[in-house]
Amino acid sequence: MFEKILIANRGEIALRIHRACRELGIHTVAVHSTADADAMHVRLADESVCIGPPAPRQSYLNMQAILSAATITGAEAIHPGVGFLAENADFAQMVQDHGLVFIGPSPEHIRIMGDKITAKKAVQALGIPTVPGSDGPVTNDEEALEIARRIGFPILIKAAAGGGGKGMKICRNEEDLRTQLPVARSEARSFFGNDAVFFEKFLEKPRHIELQILGDGQGNVIHLGERDCSLQRRHQKLLEEAPSPALNADEREAIGQIALKAMGTLGYASAGTLEFLYEDGQFYFIEMNTRLQVEHPVSEFITGIDLVREQIRIAAGGKLTLKQEDVRFSGAAIEVRINAEHPETFAPSPGKIGEYHAPGGPGVRVDSALYSGYKVPSHYDSLVSKLIVYGKTRNECLMRLRRALEEYVIGGIQTTIPLHQKIIADPDFITGDYTIHWLEHFMERTAAAKDADGA
Repeated sequence: MFEKILIANRGEIALRIHRACRELGIHTVAVHSTADADAMHVRLADESVCIGPPAPRQSYLNMQAILSAATITGAEAIHPGVGFLAENADFAQMVQDHGLVFIGPSPEHIRIMGDKITAKKAVQALGIPTVPGSDGPVTNDEEALEIARRIGFPILIKAAAGGGGKGMKICRNEEDLRTQLPVARSEARSFFGNDAVFFEKFLEKPRHIELQILGDGQGNVIHLGERDCSLQRRHQKLLEEAPSPALNADEREAIGQIALKAMGTLGYASAGTLEFLYEDGQFYFIEMNTRLQVEHPVSEFITGIDLVREQIRIAAGGKLTLKQEDVRFSGAAIEVRINAEHPETFAPSPGKIGEYHAPGGPGVRVDSALYSGYKVPSHYDSLVSKLIVYGKTRNECLMRLRRALEEYVIGGIQTTIPLHQKIIADPDFITGDYTIHWLEHFMERTAAAKDADGA
């Protein structure tokens, strides 16, 4: 086992990794920008190194600074957390070239799954179903029209190197295609430095279902069940739950076995997540995240397996101690992402935290680096807390979540807590009847009702 790990991230995920390390008796090194000098993960780490000014490219994306910090502190391994460099194959390779261990999959696997077109071809060869679409990048307008007609409208244009909805456009007819294709290419080039796009059939009412897997690269792979991540705004997740209220045991078993076979063949090592669209009983692969997910706590709650600890053990050369038949699923868990944003306009709300009180009690977990007096910086993602609750049943979980949100006090800034309170009180959500488009419609209904009341 490692003696010292450098955590190449910030906020709640850096604190989460620190806690797992300390429980394993591992010393931690925190890296931070000047804006995060007083962050909780910096305060608690055994050592800390400032790696640059607030701008991410000069700090948390500065590979040389992070590697230098690892060298001068004598760290043996680097955990990239989520975001920033977590899925950067070049960084993973640099870590290895410097004689350190990258706590994550191999650079090769990150590279394969990092490009959506390459990933789609790879999983098709492994027997995983995919959304009907183009076989590769769409190179010209004439080919685009021909492919779109073959697939059938509506279609979805997606950036090959993208994510988060950037470079993604829905086309319901040929005129839309002619208008949106150059826009999608321009966005892809701007955000990812690569204007390659491809087409997929647009599904009208799908769920976003993802499957958590763990592999040790030594022939052993398990899955920890699915998470339903369908509640999204502009392709950004706001709430996740496990298990999905849309799946039955047979469907869960079927997709799980397909994933186990595929990842075993690939020789995958570390945590990873296969993401699918699910509609009318069919799963369609959309991408794989070769890292820890923000929503990993819900899987930990229903299985009792510590994903970060397993990541570290696997990176240290350990084998999985569990077989699939040993994984037990119990109860229901829901995570809500609490952002420093206005709950209706979603305008960012950085600032100094005043009164702070986190909820507690049975089945309640808060992953957050907030404390009274902490200044939420404006330079990074607005996620400031994850509230995760567990119940023996989904109904118990919902009741507990309602109570926990009522208890949560974050003073000094605006947060999305009021939005989550409205969502979980909606009859559609209570019955589990929602798709990836539901939240947008919910927001429109809420805004219309407010306008009507104001009138």
